Amino acid sequence: MTTRDHLNRFDVWAPHARSVTARIEGEDHAMVPAAALPADSPEGPAARRDGWWTLPDDADVPAGTVRYGYVLGKTFDEGTPEERSQVSEVLPDPRSRRQPQGVHDLSCTFDPSAHRWGDAAWTGRTLAGSVIYELHIGTFTPAGTLDAAVERLDHLVELGVDFVELLPVNGFNGEHNWGYDGVLWYTVDESYGGPAAYQRFVDACHQRGIGVIQDVVYNHLGPSGNYLPLFADYFKPGSSTWGDLINLDGWGSDGVRDYILDNVEMWLRDYHVDGFRLDAVHALQDHRAVHILEEIAELVERVGVETGKPLFTVAESDLNDHRMITPTTAHGLGMTGQWLDDFHHAAHVALTGETQGYYADFAALGTLDKVMRDAFYHDGTMSVFRGRHHGRPVDKQRVRPWQFVTCIQNHDQVGNRAAGDRISASLSADQLVLGATVLLTQPFTPMLFMGEEWGASTPWQFFTAHPEPELGEAVAKGRKAEFAAMGWDESTVPDPQAPSTFTDSKLDWDEPGRGDHARVLAAYRELIALRRAVPELTDPRFATIGTDHDEDARWFVLRRATAPGSDHGVAVVLNFGAGPVEAPVPGAAGAEVLFRSGEVSLTAGADGGAVAALPAHGAAVVRY
Repeated sequence: MTTRDHLNRFDVWAPHARSVTARIEGEDHAMVPAAALPADSPEGPAARRDGWWTLPDDADVPAGTVRYGYVLGKTFDEGTPEERSQVSEVLPDPRSRRQPQGVHDLSCTFDPSAHRWGDAAWTGRTLAGSVIYELHIGTFTPAGTLDAAVERLDHLVELGVDFVELLPVNGFNGEHNWGYDGVLWYTVDESYGGPAAYQRFVDACHQRGIGVIQDVVYNHLGPSGNYLPLFADYFKPGSSTWGDLINLDGWGSDGVRDYILDNVEMWLRDYHVDGFRLDAVHALQDHRAVHILEEIAELVERVGVETGKPLFTVAESDLNDHRMITPTTAHGLGMTGQWLDDFHHAAHVALTGETQGYYADFAALGTLDKVMRDAFYHDGTMSVFRGRHHGRPVDKQRVRPWQFVTCIQNHDQVGNRAAGDRISASLSADQLVLGATVLLTQPFTPMLFMGEEWGASTPWQFFTAHPEPELGEAVAKGRKAEFAAMGWDESTVPDPQAPSTFTDSKLDWDEPGRGDHARVLAAYRELIALRRAVPELTDPRFATIGTDHDEDARWFVLRRATAPGSDHGVAVVLNFGAGPVEAPVPGAAGAEVLFRSGEVSLTAGADGGAVAALPAHGAAVVRY
């Protein structure tokens, strides 16, 4: 039986259970081992080779959509006394496709083949050369549903983005959540519309030429509604930031890995997603010879070959180790891309002047200079914030700039601020356009955070809706404690449990057409179109990148040569200072200005080159 076979309606992996009963529409059905060992096995007649239970062939199961759950008998001797006790409650299916009444209630069957897909013309899109748009379904629109998000897709088409990246959508406890407290990885939360709505959303995106990246969390589960330990050894001793470690390499870990790999395959085949963002991969502690990330990468590649689409994976990793995105054939982990926090930090400091906490390492404008050329700022250098050396140099012969996904805002960097304030809360429209220019002309793959494109005034705060009062209180206290290292005033931290924290974080769709919001939006549209039209801006070679800057005058120049060593190309001139500056640019005074923010002029320099005069927070893209 292949791992894919286990996606059948009522199969369940429960290797420790003495017996399993499926309760389907109120009727109990005794399950049988999928592969029983001989009766004289020293492990006993109830032991199974693979731990799977299934319904007998003659089980009289109702047709159509049904509600169901599992009752587990006593377990084997492994585990704690509590785990060995009789479990009489009806548990949701670990692979449940729907939870209409929440994560603590019965599961519901779902037929993914019922949807009639209209995306046959969609042939996929590569990560290379693309622009990503990160969004949270619950706060993207007033209604906070997948169907409501479809109504805003034309805005994204006009903006020019290539992919939407959805924050996690699987089932969580409570009415709303960021998504990183999910406990049922195979579900789509009902508050968003459930699995059928997810299929409609992906279909609508593809029909508009937009790909879909799904953020998945395989490194931890949420604090409420996690019944997996009752079924099998899904966790192992040890802890990460979020609690128990996922069992990727201990006893019984084959089934745990199948649980992850089957989930990846589900998103690709049943929901037609184009790629994944893998949350906090450093928390995937796996000491097996073949790392789980390698298996994921190879599975995604295999399905991509079968479907004829360029599917991909992007890891959230701050390890600053290029082996993350080195192919498995070259002894890497095989991720297509990875997030590049160093770019965010360097750009954030240059734009805002904030240098507290982990921003301290990026106080100098020269850090942005190094990031543009080398991707990792910390490539073996001392990190003051970490109190140690960090990272290793990028192998520029193997790795390409587009493999690094960069941003000036994202859900973490906004939502994990004390007040959840965007940079638009403290920067002028000129500075926001300057930030857009930095993001959309740099050598890496840019990602926008929803609302960034018009300088949204709404915050994006950390919100939860845990029904358990003690859990909500613990989360609120924990949030305040987190901000001590950043020097933020804990009195500004909103209560995550307050309904207003969630509603205040919803985008205001009346803003994009007004005043400075409209001006910022126009700049984003123009810069995205420019990125697509100017080949130098997406050239996949580190050798075409050149930089220059003046720490005191606060100007920065990024050069993208037409070819390595060429005297022709495009220069991006940026003024991070509060006053006008003159910066040297390649070429002659008559060079073509492709984009400008503010009054920009080019004159002849003393050395025969050109000089760009920029106003405070001005920017220009010049072809030389």
